[in-house]
Amino acid sequence: MNRTTKLVVILLLVVVAVCSLYIFQTSTQPSAQLLQIYQHGTLVQTIDLSHVQEPYTIELKGESGAYNTVSVEPGRVCISHASCPDQVCVHQGWISDSTLPIVCLPNEIILEITGGGSDLDTIAG
Repeated sequence: MNRTTKLVVILLLVVVAVCSLYIFQTSTQPSAQLLQIYQHGTLVQTIDLSHVQEPYTIELKGESGAYNTVSVEPGRVCISHASCPDQVCVHQGWISDSTLPIVCLPNEIILEITGGGSDLDTIAG
């Protein structure tokens, strides 16, 4: 091999090493788990669940006395009380990933977690 060929090979190896390092670092860093709360189709609040230290609740009030109580804990969320007649949103329980949102159709509330990945995302690719 002449000098130019050696230089090209070394340069390509350096590029491959840098790209591999970048891919490894970005794939091992977890993304933030963001809770997005929608009411009547409008985003009303975003909470970074990875920064929640202590459990707390949020009261969402709607029309004609409608309400939902959202319970937030580190890494998870649920609707603990609601004025809707069927209570499907309450019975859904806690969610901690983006697999399924919590929806209260009568009160038009959606709790959705984005980021952070889920086991389904990891398996499905």
